[in-house]
Amino acid sequence: MAKNLEEKLKAAGNTVDMMRNSQIGAYVYPVVAPEFTNWRDEQRAWRDTCVLFDQSHHMVNLFVRGKDAVKLLSYLSTNSFKNFTIDKAKQFAPVTPYGHVIGDGILFYLAENELVYVGRNPAANWIEFHAKTGGYDVETQYDDRSPSRPMGKPVTRSFYRYQIQGPNAQDVIKKLTGGTFPDIKFFNMGYVTMAGRKIRALRHGMAGAPGLEIWGPYEEGDEVRNAILEAGKDFGIVPVGSRAYATNTLESGWIPSPVPAIYTGDKLKAYREWLPATSYEAVAGLGGSFVSKNIEDYYTSPYELGYNTFTKFDHDFIGSDALKAMEGKNNRKKVTFAWDNDDVNRINASMFAPAGENYKFIDLPLSNYASSSYDTIMAKGGKMVGASMFSGYSFNERKMLSLGWVEEEFAKPGTELTLVWGEENGGTKKTTVERHKQTEIKVVVGPTPYAAEVREGYEGKWRHQAA
Repeated sequence: MAKNLEEKLKAAGNTVDMMRNSQIGAYVYPVVAPEFTNWRDEQRAWRDTCVLFDQSHHMVNLFVRGKDAVKLLSYLSTNSFKNFTIDKAKQFAPVTPYGHVIGDGILFYLAENELVYVGRNPAANWIEFHAKTGGYDVETQYDDRSPSRPMGKPVTRSFYRYQIQGPNAQDVIKKLTGGTFPDIKFFNMGYVTMAGRKIRALRHGMAGAPGLEIWGPYEEGDEVRNAILEAGKDFGIVPVGSRAYATNTLESGWIPSPVPAIYTGDKLKAYREWLPATSYEAVAGLGGSFVSKNIEDYYTSPYELGYNTFTKFDHDFIGSDALKAMEGKNNRKKVTFAWDNDDVNRINASMFAPAGENYKFIDLPLSNYASSSYDTIMAKGGKMVGASMFSGYSFNERKMLSLGWVEEEFAKPGTELTLVWGEENGGTKKTTVERHKQTEIKVVVGPTPYAAEVREGYEGKWRHQAA
């Protein structure tokens, strides 16, 4: 029985085969109800009125405390720490020594010598490894995400985490705080008083509208949630369930689940030996039409994911030399693919065809069926020119959309390409894959973020001020 990821990879023989036939299933957004109203109206609300996102369960909280906390995290971060001080937050996207992305999330500077990373497991595990093995004077507290399938057992976390977002968010927050919107700069933190409690808050917003992310002791979560919903009644607030929640990124343009680029390379062997055989990286599934025997073909760089805007070489960090060598050589660009309506309808209709004639089911509103997705994007003639990495339906845009990268010469909005949908030879052995046949979908390249409101308001602030 394999005890760590390195042993599991050796036993499997081929990493791609192991991941493409993983039995873990799709990535689950746990505990939060799938829908509170219906996912279409919940999507519409973040564009038209106001929403309450419950982020309490699907992300890791990894606290790093000690005199070397900033030193450690700066060494792991592609971002500059030059102006990063207490009560600020930034996107955190570490890379391997070879310059490929491990994962990303948000880093909060809470107090002197105390920071917390909030996000998916891969980046949290990378921090934890270096904290434990790198000789740093730090202590960590790993508050893992809630179980994907609690099976009726009680679930608790250290903290609740909510977001109040949308065009009417400012009005809701004013009502909660007694008439004033807190004087907190974008991607900075402060305190607000809600439901009689002093609550930590981060300022940011969707579609350019002011909003807050707030958190506090988990046992106070219901009380605060009820107060938010009561205050938001007159402003059209809608609580968002787990089905709609993940699809907001289709409009805002963030790719949340690239393949962690840690499965190869001698410089990462010690890390793979440290990661248990039950870790996210060891059980993660890989889905999609692109097939290669080399797992490195699924790796991505910060340039392909749009992180080059905040990659700074003003400090020493793991992977800096590799990224410098990549500068000016990357010809891939992050884009949004808008799927052809007729092709989507044709695939949906095949669910009523005889067995064996159906195409891969397109689940709504989120159509990912593995931890990470990688569907082939082709130009005329069948040449692969890109990859689709995260897909779903936007009721606001009335479109199936996916996020991914494409070679720069094909990145102009309006370019018509082809997405290969479904898996080879009737599908892999993943639990989420029914027997089906592959097909092609016409797609049109669009900007990222796709939603004009986000592109013209929120995106510039997020990518530049949060760097």
